[in-house]
Amino acid sequence: MTERLAGLVPASAPGFGVTWGGPPRAAGRALTVVAAAALIAGFTGPVTAQPAAAATGEPVSVIVRETQSSGDRPEKAVVALGGSVAQQLTIINGFSATVPAGGLAALRTVPGVESVTENATVRLNNTDPAAVQDQTGSMFRITHDVTGATAMWEKGFIGDGIDVAVIDSGVVPVDGLRTPGKIVQGPDLSFEAQVCDETSCTASPSQHLDTYGHGTHMAGIIAGRDDNASASTYMNPDTFIGMAPGARVVSVKVADATGVTDVSQVIAAIDWVVQNRNKDGMNIRVLNLSFGTDGVQDYQLDPLTFAAEAAWHSGIVVVVAAGNGGYGTAKLNNPAYDPYVIAVGGSDSRGTYDVMDDVVPSWSSTGDGNRNPDLVAPGASVIGLRAPGSVLDQMYPAARRGERLFSGSGTSQASAVVSGAAALLLDQRPNLSPDQVKALLVGTAQKLPVADTRAQGAGTLDLVKAANAKSPHPNTRQAWPRAMGTGSLEAARGSSNVTIDGVELVGEVDVMGRPWVPATYTTAAATGTSWSGGTKTATGYDPGSWLGTAWYPTSLSGSLPETGLEGLSWSGLSWSGLSWSGLSWSGLSWSGLSWSGLSWSGLSWSGLSWSGLSWSGLSWSGISWS
Repeated sequence: MTERLAGLVPASAPGFGVTWGGPPRAAGRALTVVAAAALIAGFTGPVTAQPAAAATGEPVSVIVRETQSSGDRPEKAVVALGGSVAQQLTIINGFSATVPAGGLAALRTVPGVESVTENATVRLNNTDPAAVQDQTGSMFRITHDVTGATAMWEKGFIGDGIDVAVIDSGVVPVDGLRTPGKIVQGPDLSFEAQVCDETSCTASPSQHLDTYGHGTHMAGIIAGRDDNASASTYMNPDTFIGMAPGARVVSVKVADATGVTDVSQVIAAIDWVVQNRNKDGMNIRVLNLSFGTDGVQDYQLDPLTFAAEAAWHSGIVVVVAAGNGGYGTAKLNNPAYDPYVIAVGGSDSRGTYDVMDDVVPSWSSTGDGNRNPDLVAPGASVIGLRAPGSVLDQMYPAARRGERLFSGSGTSQASAVVSGAAALLLDQRPNLSPDQVKALLVGTAQKLPVADTRAQGAGTLDLVKAANAKSPHPNTRQAWPRAMGTGSLEAARGSSNVTIDGVELVGEVDVMGRPWVPATYTTAAATGTSWSGGTKTATGYDPGSWLGTAWYPTSLSGSLPETGLEGLSWSGLSWSGLSWSGLSWSGLSWSGLSWSGLSWSGLSWSGLSWSGLSWSGLSWSGISWS
């Protein structure tokens, strides 16, 4: 593994990224691999027979996970089926390959094949690395020429004192995130946090680390800052600087090396952020959610939107990726379709501040005409920090930009840009409410002349205008009906579910195996009592108990009563829940998904109207924006 994640994990470290039930490379329970893509489930099945002949059908890109004693049988089977092996993926004990569609079922029965997961079409960026300053997607171009973040920096506002919580796949302190105090490690709620044997579990060497590669990329865009950076070097194109270089990142890890997680884990993570936002010297004012599900229930019922709204109403600006469903998408991702949060679509600025040539790429979700993105931000070929040795880093070497950087496109990157922008505005005006921040960002956005109105929302992020604009009126309020959280946890998951030792986690059961009782959850979340116990440690927070149950097991001898999961432990998980929006390196799409029952509830803001759904003259119903 290249550099072993900046030297944080020794090459011999057990349990790195893939094991969850014993020593590395040992027989027993292990995570079933899931491709770095949305809505793709891991599969396990009995070993029965070798394929006899080459298969037919269109070629399909797949990720093959091997058992510990597989030898080269899986690779030979791929060739026998008429396919080809592409690349070894050591972090997940597998490889990528191309196989005729008709051979997938047979490949899954081959001895030594633990799982075969279809991969999405790869849409990589320019494979010819160049100097950072020469690429339109570099943070130098984004902060200087596109968003105008430097207009805030020049006034002394770099995000100082603002903490941005990033619920993602973890963050590793690579160069650009090593400044002392830059990263606060919140709890690791992923199943990669521990290594277990038959009787007990201990902390894993990969706890808190980003074995997938997505969270580090987001954190760098939001608040990256080279070790040698200072106010005098922020304008240096050879220095990596994120949107809010003075802000801190509070990393709450929920996804492991497979890059996906269950909805209940993310809900628990949001609860932790809300409950701990002002503890131990933290000042969490922004929450970045670069993920989404294809759940379709009304936002007023959905438990995930309820959690996101709880964060919003507690004073945290919640920034959510709109999704990569593309033009004409029926609905935005969940929870981006909640009208309270800031839903961010992607734009391609072509590297210029002038918006005349800007477009909204075809992959950015547009919404349904009622709930569209609130605004767009640079999301095309964004060059952020690389997590060496992570799954994305291994799968898409062509996305690397030199030794330190990695390029990707999507609404994940765009939401990270806006999260950094929100931190700058809160540094400038600490007393702004989330509603005021949203009004300011939307009210100063620039319309894109050649982009569809539905796709771009109010337009593209413009911090030059925002820096000089008058603050929205203190009484500015959004007045949509609030989420109640009384709906279905299973519906919030959408089309994919976690599998535990071959048993699908389906229905009203959380990832701990407990029945999901909406009234119990909503009461605890609303009163700030969903988490109890937990301590701050030298390496990161021990989360304690969520809804009355300790998050980390101390042994594997217990069972999960009345859930159909009796006798099963937290080992042997395959992940297929939330997707991390914005992975151009894996070409994700959300085609064919349908959404229902959502509205903007009158399109009004508690005494402040949208006046024809436009922001003409930079005014919000008579409130001047200068």
